[in-house]
Amino acid sequence: MSAPVVEFRQLSKIYGSGDAEVHALAGVDLRIERGEFVAIMGASGSGKSTAMNIIGCLDTPTSGDYLFCGVSVGGLDGDQRARLRRHYIGFIFQGFNLLAKTSALDNVELPLIYRRVPQRERKERALRALESVGLAARARHAPSELSGGQQQRVAIARALVTEPALLLADEPTGNLDSATKREIMQLLLQLNGERGITIAMVTHEPDMAEYAGRTIMFRDGRVQHAEAAE
Repeated sequence: MSAPVVEFRQLSKIYGSGDAEVHALAGVDLRIERGEFVAIMGASGSGKSTAMNIIGCLDTPTSGDYLFCGVSVGGLDGDQRARLRRHYIGFIFQGFNLLAKTSALDNVELPLIYRRVPQRERKERALRALESVGLAARARHAPSELSGGQQQRVAIARALVTEPALLLADEPTGNLDSATKREIMQLLLQLNGERGITIAMVTHEPDMAEYAGRTIMFRDGRVQHAEAAE
């Protein structure tokens, strides 16, 4: 049986010291299996954002262990964590984070430039990624020429172009209207179901969490419950 993509073992994160000490995570055990679509929820200060940052190798735990695809991340230095992030994790943000003066295709290519992929291969892979989100016809358009939903699709294509082991989505529908929210969630559902892409999504919207196969609820630095969808 293959190792889970994400595994926390009694993982804790403490910020500050003395009277200012904050236990953002307190002995969390957590698993995200390959091919899962998981929603991560919780009130402000519950620990969900800290958990997401540790999963994405943007932060490190104070104690406990974090394993990514069976490999302990705690033993990696900063450069090694950056390589793991660059090669194995795709990020989708609420604010799209697209370069304004470049085309959709160029935006999707960007992670491949950092990986020093040859130009011809970059173009081909970026176009395939845009095709997978239904935007090949808009490859030469700048973000300003695209709707909010289309911009988020470009951002999803950019996250997918490296063929990551895990897609991390941080409030991916937060800046979108209701119809476009559903459109983006249907796309994520399709990518998970048809291509088996593992997705972990932070959201504060219960109706968006319903698209996931399982919801992990954080409260006071701990996992309150982790329930499969009905």
